[in-house]
Amino acid sequence: MHRVPSGGAYWHGVAGGLEEGESYAQAAVRELYEETGLVAEPTELAEPFAYPLDEEPGYRALFPGVDRVVVGTFLVEAPAGWEPTLNDEHDEYRWCARDEAIALLRWPEPKALLRTL
Repeated sequence: MHRVPSGGAYWHGVAGGLEEGESYAQAAVRELYEETGLVAEPTELAEPFAYPLDEEPGYRALFPGVDRVVVGTFLVEAPAGWEPTLNDEHDEYRWCARDEAIALLRWPEPKALLRTL
């Protein structure tokens, strides 16, 4: 999915933060529904990884006192023919082959994870 200009204007998968008392899996279910309308059971892909914020000063303001953002990674299966209903965080989406998705993604960690699938 492509983030709107006010959100950075880059390609990324469904993402979001943990709410109070939420596990990574619970946040994945909630964020998936909020951002696409899909209700699905996530499968954990790998151990959480961290984005260092020192390379992204624009994001440091969003996370005061934090030097990295820890991310859980999940995979879900969408039913055949399903299309997302995007929320206001995204302005475009596309279905594509793995190599095309890797080329579109901004961050190296999701690219590396996608290469393992």
